Amino acid sequence: MTPSPAGPLPLIKRHPVAAFVVIAVTLSWAAQILSLLLLGNILPGILAELLILLGTAILVTGAADGRPAVRELFRRAFRWRVGAAWYVVAVLALPVLTALTAALTGTFHAPAGGWAPLAGNYLLNTVIIGALLANIWEELAWTGVVQHRLMDRRGPVVAALLTAIPFALIHLPFAFAEKGFAGTPWTDVAVSWAVLFLFAPFFRLLMGIAYLRTGYSLLIVGLLHASFNASASTKLDVFDGEWQQIAAVIVLLGIVAAAAASRPVRSRPAPA
Repeated sequence: MTPSPAGPLPLIKRHPVAAFVVIAVTLSWAAQILSLLLLGNILPGILAELLILLGTAILVTGAADGRPAVRELFRRAFRWRVGAAWYVVAVLALPVLTALTAALTGTFHAPAGGWAPLAGNYLLNTVIIGALLANIWEELAWTGVVQHRLMDRRGPVVAALLTAIPFALIHLPFAFAEKGFAGTPWTDVAVSWAVLFLFAPFFRLLMGIAYLRTGYSLLIVGLLHASFNASASTKLDVFDGEWQQIAAVIVLLGIVAAAAASRPVRSRPAPA
């Protein structure tokens, strides 16, 4: 019997998803925690996390499937030829549903600075700051590497549930972003983490369905992720609270899942 080659690359090739999770989560935690402890600001740690995710995605994909797979992964990040309706969904669905949720629950208010500046800031936060600079590359890792491989083996629902676990884990230090480790009550941390783990499966399933229905367009997935971030009350100044955008994601997931069920995907994803 021929012994297996020694070293980390053969191990990554055999277990690409597990390798990605261990490397990306461990290094991202280190970056975020050090950023909070040394600088009192998590933003440098978030920027480091993006680089870690991208680098780990390249490493894992290259080790598992070679350079052609890495090139294909990046082509998916720029796959723009999808139906026009998907651009509307990716950019406008979540802010509209968030505002409607606020209106129906009595938490809506007109933007203090007017609608035109609000729309401009939203598009800036979604398209430029969000998608192009961050979320396309974040989703290249989560959707393009982890969730893609799991969908091929387990289907979209189970893949979303499994991807949600490390996706939530990597965001755990965010609970200390505003007040630091010493100033954040553990009750607030517990609530933040509970919401994160409960919400993550819905979010990952929405990303997975969008990915499948657009022919593996990470561009659309990145825009949708950025749209969610830009629909927070700190950026979309039309409501009071922190739950409305979460409700909007669940409503949008229901709409997209119903539309997907009426038009089944023709083929399952191949490994990235």
